[in-house]
Amino acid sequence: MGTGARTRIVKIGNSRGVRIPKLLLDQAQLGNEIEIEVQGDQLIVRPVRGPRRGWDERFAEMARRGDDRLLDSETVSLSSWDQDEWEW
Repeated sequence: MGTGARTRIVKIGNSRGVRIPKLLLDQAQLGNEIEIEVQGDQLIVRPVRGPRRGWDERFAEMARRGDDRLLDSETVSLSSWDQDEWEW
């Protein structure tokens, strides 16, 4: 288990807030925006991750393994329209 700290919940207008020590913020790699979720009697605080975070690394790994080819590249066309009518 990681580093822990004890703190108080403070009143901020009509809401409540928690001061998180810098050491914990740094260890959790929290930025200015976070997600908070309730799980049972616990609050889970985590950094907001972009929806495509890590895609560059995964695509590079696919290329190294040769898994980056088109899946439909060998599809047989039922008509000659693609070759005769389509302007490439």
